[in-house]
Formats: sequence, structure tokens, C-alpha cells
Amino acid sequence: MTEPHPPPPCLWQLPDPSLARPGQEIVGLGADCEPGTMLAGYRLGLFAMEVAPDVLAWYSPDPRGIIDDLHVSRSLQRSMRRFRVTFDRAFGAVVAACADPARDGAWITDEMSGSYEVLHELGWAHSVEVWDGRALVGGLFGVTIGGFFAGESMYHHRTDASKVALAAMYQRVGAGQAERLFDVQWLTAHLATMGAVEIPRPEYLGRLRVALALPSPAMPS
Repeated sequence: MTEPHPPPPCLWQLPDPSLARPGQEIVGLGADCEPGTMLAGYRLGLFAMEVAPDVLAWYSPDPRGIIDDLHVSRSLQRSMRRFRVTFDRAFGAVVAACADPARDGAWITDEMSGSYEVLHELGWAHSVEVWDGRALVGGLFGVTIGGFFAGESMYHHRTDASKVALAAMYQRVGAGQAERLFDVQWLTAHLATMGAVEIPRPEYLGRLRVALALPSPAMPS
């Protein structure tokens, strides 16, 4: 497998989430969303979202949502047989659908989309696409570093399509194996039905350090 290529390094000193107060989510403001900055954030246990025009907030939720044991219901098994799944075939289309400003809670700016596209070209960011015939009906994208996967966003235009995408990515990156970490940021009712749980920030940061040192999974070239 070809290893990802490093982008230009981060020029900022990002905040240390281990120093944040218990329950504090936003641990810093500023910097930029250049690819190297984004990767540096993930390695520290941070992710960025724009909270005002041109103002980035760096989040470290406490507790943190993760999936260790994926739950696949019988209905989801049927959906997984119904849809066709691909990886990294339509990364830009998946990000664009996730960034649709008409969606509730849309947070992906044009600058972030561009950064994720560069990370994809360098081998760090990956997508899973869910197809119904020739129609792209759902997907998910995120960033992989070693044994760590950061799920950033997913969407669906057909029932269960986003769940199929999540299950496919979980299996592809080897989540559920010892010491690997599948990060979903926050626990939602939707994710809880698939086995997502919350863990305290100190536990998350300890597991992150271990996962980052593992070999990267075999992703499509």
C-alpha cells in the first residue's frame, strides 16, 4: 500500500485538549484549515469547525463519540445487499453533498472542502459511496491516520444509505480490531443505534496515541 504524502506542516501551535476543563468542547479559536493544520489537529484529538465568518473553533468533545462494536440490524443487512458500495470513486461529490448549505447544521465551508480534497489527493482523506443503480444516494467521508479514522460527515438520499456507508467504512478501516479507533465526534441517536458510545476525553486521548502508531489500513489506490 502506498503511504499518504505529507502536506506542508502546520504553522500554528494548536491547543492541547488535555489541558481543557472537563466538559469543555471548544478549546481554541483561530489558525487555518490548511491540510497540514487539519492533520495536526487530528493528531492532537481536535477537529475544526467555522463558528463565525473566517473564525475557526477547535473542538475536543468531552465525552467523545466512538464506535468500538458496530451493530448491524437485520434491516441494515438487507440494505447492505440492496445497495452497491464503492470507495474513493466520487470523493468530491460526497463532500459536496455533505456540505450542502440546505442541510440542517451544515458546517463545511468552501475552504474546508478544498482542504479535504487536497488531503484526499495526498492519501489521507477517504470516502465511501452508496449507489442505487447509477444514482449516488449516500456516502461518508473522513480522515485516516494510522489506526485512527475520523468520520467527518455523512448523508443519505435513500433510507439506510448513510448507515450502509458507515458500516462499509467501519469494515474497511479495520475498526473493531484491537487498539484501532473509529471516531464519530458526538454521540447521536442515529449513531447510537449502530453501537456508538461515549468515552471521557482522557480515555479518548490515550487511545488516540496508541491508534496513531498503528499501520494504516489498506484503502483503495
